[in-house]
Amino acid sequence: MSAPTTEGVARVLVGYLREQVERGWDVTLACPGTGWLGEEAAALGVRVETWSAARAPGPGLAGEVATLSRVVARGRPQAVHLHSAKAGLAGRLAVRGRRPTLFQPHAWSFLAATGALRTASLLWERQAVRWTSELVCVSESERRLGLAHGVSAPTTVVPNGVDLAGHRAGGTQARSAARAALGLPDVPTVVCVGRLAPQKGQADLLAAWASVRARVPDARLVLVGDGPDRRRLEESVRPGDGVDLVGARTDVPLWLAAADVVAVPSRWEGMALVPLEAMAGARSVVATDVTGVADSVPCGAGAVVAPGSPLALAGAVVTRLLDPERADAEGRAGRAHVEAHHDAAASARTVAEVTTRLAAAPPVG
Repeated sequence: MSAPTTEGVARVLVGYLREQVERGWDVTLACPGTGWLGEEAAALGVRVETWSAARAPGPGLAGEVATLSRVVARGRPQAVHLHSAKAGLAGRLAVRGRRPTLFQPHAWSFLAATGALRTASLLWERQAVRWTSELVCVSESERRLGLAHGVSAPTTVVPNGVDLAGHRAGGTQARSAARAALGLPDVPTVVCVGRLAPQKGQADLLAAWASVRARVPDARLVLVGDGPDRRRLEESVRPGDGVDLVGARTDVPLWLAAADVVAVPSRWEGMALVPLEAMAGARSVVATDVTGVADSVPCGAGAVVAPGSPLALAGAVVTRLLDPERADAEGRAGRAHVEAHHDAAASARTVAEVTTRLAAAPPVG
């Protein structure tokens, strides 16, 4: 079950589904009808049930829980795997431990909240573990963060992975070819991929951009993605700033290939997929030091800077735009790292093994 139907969570989930179908499992996915996840899952041979759910909790929660209860009653699954906060909330309320239940937060819900909502999110996560057979965390730092906040349950860490075949490492020639294919000028280019929402920090990157252009006047910034912040971000960009918002794209590897530097200015994560995809394409990464980044971006593959600091972002980006040989060397180091540690096929096998183990165990609760 998943409420996100685009971007990183959906890409990770498709890899899991493919592995499970290839094992001969009878797999059902409950997800909203928006986005591309349901269509891709169906093409793999997955039974897709439409689950009309908002990404955030709200007055429709009771109906969302009831829908999932009906899906589970029809399918009688041997195990249930819940992806991200909304499915983790509605799914555990629907199942209540009556079937083996995996919950994979993909970033803890309380990181996205403040005030009373943050308090409520923390209380929920601490209590909901009684209906959780096992947590699946995408990074060791995500696991430690949960423990530090009192979320204690059996846990398996399964780092996010990327389809290495879908992201070919390429140098200067490949970069120029990608720019030509996309109609981009062949100038120093920074690419940022992600949902246009506060979590992904594009506003911080735009705040840093004037400092970058002051040092690299012909630099261009490309924001790939869509989301609730799009209009506000577009209104903050002036003609001549060298910034393009190109919307949601299905050819993300090509946009990453066009970059000299891939910027990941997130404010919170579990383990962001974009740095891994950038490194798989041999591109230098400038990322913020949020959960999962230290686990996934090694020394020598780019820079990790303080979150919410446009000055730090600008400095790290400028350093690499002015020294393309360094950026290319970091890209090669990143490719070697993901080959060794972040193969999507290996991650999917681990999830399937955990699911098999839990399906043979008695339910919790």
